[in-house]
Amino acid sequence: MGTFYTRCKIENSVDRTQSAVIPKLLVDTGSEHTWIRAAILEKIGIKREKKDVPFVMANGQQITRSVGFAVIRLDKFFTIDEVVFAEKGDLLLLGARSLEGLNLTVDPRLKKLVAAGPLSAARSKGATRSKPA
Repeated sequence: MGTFYTRCKIENSVDRTQSAVIPKLLVDTGSEHTWIRAAILEKIGIKREKKDVPFVMANGQQITRSVGFAVIRLDKFFTIDEVVFAEKGDLLLLGARSLEGLNLTVDPRLKKLVAAGPLSAARSKGATRSKPA
């Protein structure tokens, strides 16, 4: 697929006026979580909600990091998700959970994010189709 980067805006979920633009974030469908510099998250008031969360790096090394909650925006798409407080040497990543929440998917040919389309939903046994208005 190759790698590519995107930019996004991170907002404090409680006070949306506190935000930061992240100009270069590696799109990584192999990473569950989104990783943002700890200093940026702290500057916009995002709290460390979970501490010492274990992660396994691509090289097999196990590390621990803190995790908080943030609003992630890419153009007209947004979601709230857990974000990892990245430390010096950590990559800044847009992970699979955030992509799913944003309802975006990777176009590997164009190396960009595109709308994933309608969301899947389960119908109950007795449900009927709604008629167009």
